[in-house]
Amino acid sequence: MARYTGPACRLCRREGKKLYLKGERCLTGKCAVDRRGAAPGQHGAANKKLKEYGMQLRAKQTAKRYYGVAEKQFKTYFTKAEKTAGVTGENLLSLLERRLDNTVYRMGLAESRREARQLVLHSHVRLNGKKVSVPSIILKVGDVLTIREESKESAKIKELIEKVQSTKAPKWLAVDTENLSAKVVAIPERSDIDFDFQEQLIVELYSK
Repeated sequence: MARYTGPACRLCRREGKKLYLKGERCLTGKCAVDRRGAAPGQHGAANKKLKEYGMQLRAKQTAKRYYGVAEKQFKTYFTKAEKTAGVTGENLLSLLERRLDNTVYRMGLAESRREARQLVLHSHVRLNGKKVSVPSIILKVGDVLTIREESKESAKIKELIEKVQSTKAPKWLAVDTENLSAKVVAIPERSDIDFDFQEQLIVELYSK
């Protein structure tokens, strides 16, 4: 599956907002959105008024890039959300929140979702006691995440463990900082997601 490997800050500039793709750097004066707010490219600084389709497309791209999901996979999530009882847009965001890589990030074990994805790919994470290496797994209520015992000796993991202590986990996730584990205790609701998504525009885009 094709995955974007270019500069992360370029994506934030294109959407005109911080997507927090580089962790703590996004909160400093080095953030590209603060320093160079215009979209990338020769005509990035041009004042363009978006039409209906343009706004819908930007809403979809923002969500897709925020969670680090490829186009085809994002459409699959939307189809699943559409078939689930409830509000489609909220169902979509709930699915994205419960991705394994995002949950590791929400635990505080990574500064960004990209870093969380690497932890999963390198088999540092255990799901219900079993080895996993697929970042796109959707977690269910009752699932438990832990860190592989051998991985706890890694200098990088030790550094991340110290940061878990100060991380405020969402209410749908119960984090045990002593044992370095987390349990999904509820399905994420829209109010649990503090990013300004415009999920209704995404629904309108795919409903055409």
